[in-house]
Amino acid sequence: MTTNILEMRGITKTFPGVKALSNVTLSAERGEVLAICGENGAGKSTLMKVLSGVYPHGSYTGDIVFEDEIVEFKDITDSEAKGIVIIHQELALSPYLSIAENIFLNNELKNPFGLIDWNKTNHEAQKLLARVGLSDNPTTRIMDIGVGKQQLVEIAKALSKRVKLLILDEPTAALNDEDSAHLLNLILHLKGQGITSIIISHKLNEIKKIADSVTVIRDGKTIETIAKTDVTEERIIKDMVGRDLESRYPDHTPNIGEELLRVEDWTAHHPQDQNRVVVDNVNITVHAGEIVGIAGLMGAGRTEFAMSLFGRSYGTKISGRVFKRGKEIKTRTVSEAIGNGIAYATEDRKTYGLNLIEDIKRNISMASLGKLEKWGLVHDNEEYRVANEFRTSMNIKAPSVLAKTGKLSGGNQQKVVLSKWIYSDPDVLILDEPTRGIDVGAKYEIYAIINKLAAEGKGIIVISSELPELLGISDRVYAISEGRITGEMPIAEATPESVLKLMTMEKPR
Repeated sequence: MTTNILEMRGITKTFPGVKALSNVTLSAERGEVLAICGENGAGKSTLMKVLSGVYPHGSYTGDIVFEDEIVEFKDITDSEAKGIVIIHQELALSPYLSIAENIFLNNELKNPFGLIDWNKTNHEAQKLLARVGLSDNPTTRIMDIGVGKQQLVEIAKALSKRVKLLILDEPTAALNDEDSAHLLNLILHLKGQGITSIIISHKLNEIKKIADSVTVIRDGKTIETIAKTDVTEERIIKDMVGRDLESRYPDHTPNIGEELLRVEDWTAHHPQDQNRVVVDNVNITVHAGEIVGIAGLMGAGRTEFAMSLFGRSYGTKISGRVFKRGKEIKTRTVSEAIGNGIAYATEDRKTYGLNLIEDIKRNISMASLGKLEKWGLVHDNEEYRVANEFRTSMNIKAPSVLAKTGKLSGGNQQKVVLSKWIYSDPDVLILDEPTRGIDVGAKYEIYAIINKLAAEGKGIIVISSELPELLGISDRVYAISEGRITGEMPIAEATPESVLKLMTMEKPR
């Protein structure tokens, strides 16, 4: 019998056209805290979904050995029955149910008549809450407690299933300092009880504090496993970004002009937990003709900054000042932001960027209907003409502009989103994950469009989880961590290591 509770051998997982995992190996000893590091998209979460049965046996190749036995999970219920519980970054709690109801959801405590025993349920929930350091009434609704406490409720739920291996995906990404410290101490406490934990995290200081070993994954492959005594930030960063950055980016010769946009002291709080600062005193500038990259890990506050700036689409208690060409402007509503020459192409094009059941023509015109107005009505022929021009100039592959947008490929959908905002004729265009989920050829076309817009004198802000992409297309890069700008540098001075170090920098304690 080995000391390992878990071994994953030669795990390969392929999606249509993409090999997400390639011959990945991983092991964890009993009572160990194992950290898994890698850039966004490296395959970390996919690997954990394989382990937990979210991706069932048969959808991947390779073996999972748990407690010296090869296991084949059909679903997440199978893995939980063995004592493997995963807590995803997006918490799977029902906000309208109580804490106790959430803890025992699908695992209800029943009396001899087959009915839920509420006294026992609340009593057992109270004991589990005490184990994770919570004293809240178990009848309290989830929506009435903060995100930090919700994370602890998820762990209490795992404990109710007699967890042996706990998987936590970015557990502190949405937590403040105090809640993060409490959670990390809880993981160490569970270790003392013999529970093995696998934690996916980008926060290198946290990893150094609690991890017994670190496995680094890059491009779907295991790079190495580092013992605690050998763990350094420099080594992890080198493993994470050690790739050839030469890629297929179109040539870009910047012609940078006057300061176009300046944002001062921009702060926004979480929409539910108004005590939590999500965007913390951000200051940035963008010049005409400049492509400015914003680098940050998941949960760093990149999208929250962009959305709060664009008509206060996100957040509460928003403060700060915005200047365009030196004159202060207001962006209190989306219409006001658009009217002042700011556009925002969302990272979630299917939910917020497009109306998928509408045609291309209507999607392109929806942000600028005033430009197509004639006698109080939208001029249909002009709307068709404009959309057709964009279909041609943006190389949108569709039989006509009357094609349903939901039927297009991801790359062509993204071109429709860009067409919509280019037609609004903004001075500053914020692009949030502009190439997410699209193929290499379409990416090249998007990069060429970005270059063309910059050449026309527009200011471009690009938010991307792909560090090589930012370094390949930007003129200047800001790094953001925990809602704060941690540094900026011209692209000539930016390296993957230097930017990633800024991306993982924590707030002064």
